Amino acid sequence: MSKDQLVVVAGGGGFIGGHLVADLRRQGFTRIRSVDIKPFDEWYQCFDDVENLQLDLMDQDNCHTACKGAGEVYQLAADMGGMGFIETHKAECMLSVLINTHMLVAARDAGIGKYFYSSSACVYNADKQTSEDVVALKEADAYPAQPEDGYGWEKLFSERMCRHFREDFKLHTRVARYHNVYGPHGTWEGGREKAPAAMCRKVIEAKLSGDHAIEIWGDGKQTRSFMYIDDCLKGTQMILHSDCLEPLNLGSNELVTINQLVDIVEDIAGIKLDRKYNLDAPKGVNGRNSDNDLIQERLGWAPSIRLRDGMEKTYNWIYDEYMKKYKGKLGPRAAAPKGAHVRDKELSVELGG
Repeated sequence: MSKDQLVVVAGGGGFIGGHLVADLRRQGFTRIRSVDIKPFDEWYQCFDDVENLQLDLMDQDNCHTACKGAGEVYQLAADMGGMGFIETHKAECMLSVLINTHMLVAARDAGIGKYFYSSSACVYNADKQTSEDVVALKEADAYPAQPEDGYGWEKLFSERMCRHFREDFKLHTRVARYHNVYGPHGTWEGGREKAPAAMCRKVIEAKLSGDHAIEIWGDGKQTRSFMYIDDCLKGTQMILHSDCLEPLNLGSNELVTINQLVDIVEDIAGIKLDRKYNLDAPKGVNGRNSDNDLIQERLGWAPSIRLRDGMEKTYNWIYDEYMKKYKGKLGPRAAAPKGAHVRDKELSVELGG
C-alpha cells in the first residue's frame, strides 16, 4: 500500500488502536484517520497530524463517514474490557456486533481495499479450556462453537460476517484472534483493565498503602499467555497484507499461571505480598494458550518480547501514571489501613516523606 493512501483505525482512541496509529506514523504513513467514540481528552494516544474523529460506530452513517476515501481499515472498535467487565456486561459486549456489521457494509460500499478485524481467543470452545494444563489452542478449536458467553459469541459471529463479506462481496477481509494483549498506554483502573495492568496497579497500591497484601481473582492457578503490544502490531499488519483467508491466532505461547504473573510484578516492584484469593470473583476459563504453528508456518511470525521485559515496561508506565494522577496518594480503589506508612525509600522521596 502506498503511504499516501488513507488508512482508517477504528477504535484509535483505545489501547491497541492508539499504538497502531503511532506505529503507522513511524512508518511514514501521511494520511491516517483515527476514529473513536470517546472524547479526545480520554484517548490514550492522540496526534495532531492525524485526522481524529469522535464518532459512535454503532451508527451506520458514522461508519460511512469513517470509511470514506480509505484504502485500508483496521477495525479494532468494541465495547469490552477484562474478565470483570465481560462477565458482567454480556449484552453490552454483544452490541459491538453493530460496529463490525456497519463497518463491513461501509467498507463494501466505499470499495475499501483491505479490511482487518480484531477477534479474540474468547471465541474458543470452553470445553477445551477446563484444565490449567491446557493444550495450546489451534485455530480449528473454535468449532464446534462454545465460546465465552456474550463477548466470545459476538467475536465469533463477526468473524463469520467477515468471511461472508469476503465470499459474497469480494471484500479483502483478514482476521486475527488476539490473546491477551498488554503494554503501556492502556486501561489500568476503573474495572475494564486486564490482568497484567490490574496486577501492576494492585502492587503499586500495596506499596503506597504499606498494606503488603494483594487480592487475586480465583485460586491463582489458572493459566494464560500474554502478548506485548509491539508483537501485536507487527502481527496485525502482517496478517492484513497476507493471503491467509481464515482467522489466525496472534498471541504469545509463553504460558504462566496468574500466581507466576504476580511473582513477576513483585520482582519488578521489589516487594513480596501476602496473597488473598477471591474465589467468588470472575476468573474466566482455567487454562488458555496460543498455538502459533499456523502463523509461524504461513507468515514467519513469532513473539519476540519476553513477558518479564514487557511487564517491566508496563509497570513503569502505570507507576508514572498513578503518581501523576494521585500525586502519591491512594487511588479510589485502595484504602490505606490505619497507621499505614510507606516503607520504600524511593516512594518516600517521591511522596515528600
